[in-house]
Amino acid sequence: MPSSAPCRSTSATASKRRGICSRKPISSTTGCGWRRAPGLSWRLNLPSHYFRMITWATFPFLRYTPALILGIVAYMVLGESWPPLWPGALGLAAASAALLAGAVRRPHPAATDAAGLLALLAVAVLGAALAQRATESRRPDHLAQLGAPVEMYRAVVDDYAVVRPATYATTLRVQAVRVAGRWRTATGGIRVSVPRAGGGAPPRYGEVWLVRGHPDASKGPLNPGEFDYRRYLAFHQVYHQQFVHPDQYRVVGMAPPNYLVAISMRAAKQLDGVFRHYVKAKREYALASALVLGIKDDVDADTKQAYAATGTTHIMAVSGLQVGLLFGALTWLLRLGFGRVRGFRYWSAGVGLAVIWAYAFLTGLSPSVLRAAVMFSFVIVGRAAGRQDGIINTLAVAAFCLLLYDPFLVADVGFQLSFLAVLSIVYLQPRIARWVDAQAYFAGRQRPWQPRPVQAAWRGAGWAAEAVWQATALSLAAQVATFPLGLYYFHQFPLSFLFSNLVAVPISSAAVYVGLALLAMKGVLAVIGLALPAAANAALDLLPQAVAWVFEWMIWAFNEYIGWIGRVLPGALVREIHVTAGQTVLVFGLLGAWLVWQRTRRLAWLGAAASVAVALAGSRVAEARAGAPLEEFVVYSIPRRSVVGFWQGPTAEFVAVDSLPLSETERTYRLLPGLIQRGARAPACRVGWRGAAVPNRRLADADSANPKFYLQTSPVVLARWRGLRLGFVSGRLAPAARPTPLDVLVLRRNARVTPGALAAAFGPQAQVVFDSSCKSWYVARHDSALRAQGFRTWDVAAQGAFRLRPPGR
Repeated sequence: MPSSAPCRSTSATASKRRGICSRKPISSTTGCGWRRAPGLSWRLNLPSHYFRMITWATFPFLRYTPALILGIVAYMVLGESWPPLWPGALGLAAASAALLAGAVRRPHPAATDAAGLLALLAVAVLGAALAQRATESRRPDHLAQLGAPVEMYRAVVDDYAVVRPATYATTLRVQAVRVAGRWRTATGGIRVSVPRAGGGAPPRYGEVWLVRGHPDASKGPLNPGEFDYRRYLAFHQVYHQQFVHPDQYRVVGMAPPNYLVAISMRAAKQLDGVFRHYVKAKREYALASALVLGIKDDVDADTKQAYAATGTTHIMAVSGLQVGLLFGALTWLLRLGFGRVRGFRYWSAGVGLAVIWAYAFLTGLSPSVLRAAVMFSFVIVGRAAGRQDGIINTLAVAAFCLLLYDPFLVADVGFQLSFLAVLSIVYLQPRIARWVDAQAYFAGRQRPWQPRPVQAAWRGAGWAAEAVWQATALSLAAQVATFPLGLYYFHQFPLSFLFSNLVAVPISSAAVYVGLALLAMKGVLAVIGLALPAAANAALDLLPQAVAWVFEWMIWAFNEYIGWIGRVLPGALVREIHVTAGQTVLVFGLLGAWLVWQRTRRLAWLGAAASVAVALAGSRVAEARAGAPLEEFVVYSIPRRSVVGFWQGPTAEFVAVDSLPLSETERTYRLLPGLIQRGARAPACRVGWRGAAVPNRRLADADSANPKFYLQTSPVVLARWRGLRLGFVSGRLAPAARPTPLDVLVLRRNARVTPGALAAAFGPQAQVVFDSSCKSWYVARHDSALRAQGFRTWDVAAQGAFRLRPPGR
């Protein structure tokens, strides 16, 4: 075979460059060499396992990133008591490197596969080791490891201040604590809430606080199905909480943990001041700041709910959308003006990186924009390196690097949604777009004899239809990958997402450009104005005012459109969908198997999809059967409230014993999760006992001078439900003529009782429950005394909701 024979095979040339095989006669051991094809030039002959290796070698991080995620998740779920993992990770890495080196020297399918599997195992163990190392509660000086209570501590504000209706919330990072009168160094995160009633300034990043009091360990979910805020805080390395009154702390200094972040936050505040000055309407200003800067403190609850109901919440978060818009506009401008300049691919990448990171800096370096900046940075670098065809692998590299920096990002909802949406758009959007060729359809309607205006109209209609269809394909592609997470985290699915996104996203995207132009113009004019008199500055200020008017009008337009969609399609939001974590994984497995079958058309993958679908349906049926016969009495933990629930399968009746209606917030965050979890249908909510289906009566006092009047004012209510004898005491307990045995006795509103009086009136076998209307000092005073008398006690404020099934159920 002549050595100069040309190679017409692209894969062969690429394989040769990688050193996989050279032009040698076919080997009898490996079957690798060159072979003459009939009627063609020479082509490379490789065994099938080499082709598999070449394909995977092009996208290595499609293997490594899932392995890393698997290791991190394994530690999060099972690894609390695992021993140190670093020695095992290093040993596996060394073993896999040695095995891989041997496989390269002597290629063999078994050796290559073994080396690859061992490398993946090493990456998985590395992920678990990184998560273990990032768990601050394992440190010996952590707050969780202190044996004695903390009397006082010094900490620095290490987060944004979240503005709530009555409080400011932020995170403190502990530097030192005073225990038993002595100061010692310590670490740990504390989520603190500070009341706003005093009119004080919100906490600022970098403030050093001296706080009196002992932080409490974060509480788990207190009611059935409630969001696990303790777990959420633990993923952010925060394990304690404290409500700090204004007289409990004072600011003793300023020492930001990261000066770059401090300057960035100050810059974001300055830019927010520009919007506050020029955008006059309160609602439009709040949305402008959220849209461009990611500051959502002033966005009201109704607006948030309207956007959530139409699937457009992502508009109010500075993340991949805004960074992608900035990247796209910058690329278009540079290509338009300098596309033919030598080295355009490289220096334009540098400009793109500079602009994206400048924007991230000016928006406060929030976690969401940092994720987006890192993602697009890898995309820019990959394109400059000529690897734009491997964008999926590039995104996997970005995720891998982010997880190396913070392994617990894998549990962050924004991280999951961002990468899944982009991956789905990259893979599915082109395939969905090929379903319809709008331009070809309208081009086929053109005829040579038609007037030029008519032909131009057909071309314009084709261009507009193509643009609409491309946007539709993009929205559908993003929704395919993210809807399982939407069901799992938010328990709802907006069927109107297509209509709302088709109009709101283009308008809001244009509004982002106008908002950025307003900020840039104001900055330039501020510099120019330093050398001009006041009258000239007033005249120049008309320009940003005009841009701000356009900006405000655009925000008003897409906000009104979102509200209109919500009014026109009120039933388009499917609410209260319960999906477990396992079922979410099964949904993703079903989608993955279906997509692979669509690509390969192999029946094995179709069978896998059918099997996953059967498993998913079976889990739903098993869940419904398990919850159908459940009967339960629940005393809920709702601050300063007395609320009980009576469950009979999926049917529930709630009684606000304190005769005050539940607020929307209390219902949404305290009761609704349990309703979703059990698939409750049409629950009844009663204000007081009047109208309740549960038989109840007030306990009369035989010694009372006016028994009829006492029946109306008695502090004791008795109820009987499914064999359970229930009592509710809310005031002074008068002597009883005869005891009334109870199974559960609920003490409300710091009822004036004694253990002896309770035992005489209701018997010592009753389970005593302190509901959320009882103060902590009251519970502390009566709990030990009641236990000494033989009562069993339960504090719903500290231990969570009290739950009891009827006898024999």
